[in-house]
Amino acid sequence: MTYNEAVEKINSLLVFGSKPGLERVRELVDRAGKPDKKLRFVHIAGTNGKGSVCAYLSSILREAGYKTGLFISPFVLEFRERFQINGEMIPEQTLADIVEELWEIVAAMKDEGKIITEFELVLAVALKWFEKERCDVVVLETGLGGRFDATNIIDTPLASVIMSISLDHTAILGDTCEKIAFEKCGIIKPNGSTVLYGEQPEGVYEVVKKSAEEKSNRLYIADISSAKCIGSGLEGSVFRFKSDLLFDGRETELYTPLIGAHQIKNAVAALYAVAALKERGLEISDDAVMHGLAETEFPARAELLKKQPVVLLDGAHNPGGAAALSELIKTCLDRKYKVAVAGMLADKDVRTALSLLVPMFDRVIAVSPDNPRAMSAEKLAETVRSFGVPAEAEQDLEAAYKKASALAQENHGAAVIFGSLYLASDMRRIILGKK
Repeated sequence: MTYNEAVEKINSLLVFGSKPGLERVRELVDRAGKPDKKLRFVHIAGTNGKGSVCAYLSSILREAGYKTGLFISPFVLEFRERFQINGEMIPEQTLADIVEELWEIVAAMKDEGKIITEFELVLAVALKWFEKERCDVVVLETGLGGRFDATNIIDTPLASVIMSISLDHTAILGDTCEKIAFEKCGIIKPNGSTVLYGEQPEGVYEVVKKSAEEKSNRLYIADISSAKCIGSGLEGSVFRFKSDLLFDGRETELYTPLIGAHQIKNAVAALYAVAALKERGLEISDDAVMHGLAETEFPARAELLKKQPVVLLDGAHNPGGAAALSELIKTCLDRKYKVAVAGMLADKDVRTALSLLVPMFDRVIAVSPDNPRAMSAEKLAETVRSFGVPAEAEQDLEAAYKKASALAQENHGAAVIFGSLYLASDMRRIILGKK
């Protein structure tokens, strides 16, 4: 089997199963040799920020000398980005070989009336590879929710991390933050450690505290006030951090290359997760924490692609992500002329996300991401104009970027691309000229 054939096989599967539950994926992974039983995990859920914390933690653990697997969803650069060890993506032929090995199991289960989904197979591939390569720790990002997410087949992880919770995927996870929090708390397992991002809507804290108590977990609430920003700009942020849990209680100056004040908050969550991991016996030096944070890479999340003119790329696609991007724009681009290239999926809370971002722009070029769920460029432009901001629809992504870049150049301003990770993936290739 070739790499392209393997990806086609994966893409041929259903996105969602006929009914929720972990029985199918548990059986698939068991038939594949139970690779999850030979691995240790940090399990991460949340509406926003979980990708950043995955990037921070995998970088810190790698710096500490651990062979670190990373499983993320969705991908931006290419399909193989979902599977990484020490920052390197899975080799194409390795992925093809593992898919070929697992496909026999998938076919056999199908004959038994047990239909494996795309995400379930992708997870099984990741676990098999991490086990074959004998990873010391795997940073595991949930796909959707927590309780019934395929990643939740694992036993008690080294730490369960629950990031910022807001309304997203409400048709599946619930229409209140408390209901969504309950679903995310599904990753809390007996006798473990739970880290909770420190800024949450009312009601979320009680849901998480109750779940942690019921599962006999030590609960770490990542105190956002433990970090004080010294300086933040398009090159990242410098901040001082002080907590009794790390650096022997000393105030320590740290740097993150990820842009935006919200990335300092995400870094705080990662630091508290490090404290939880050290409590569970992992050896992570102060130098590993400092260097790991400073070396973190995370494409398409408030990523500075060009400086002249400024071109920012962000996958903000829900109200929480839009609020974070809004703060970044206020901090770094406040008095500049700003043009946006925006493209969103129709099943997201488009109007709320746009209400937080669109008024900050002088002009918006609406596009349609390459996805069946995408909102049309015309409909998006019409929605933008309802906020009193000039907008036009453009069908070609490259033409939209060139138009935005030219406007930013002429007005000594900035172009910001946002709205969907599917859009971010395509635009990143266009702007950087990479396949």
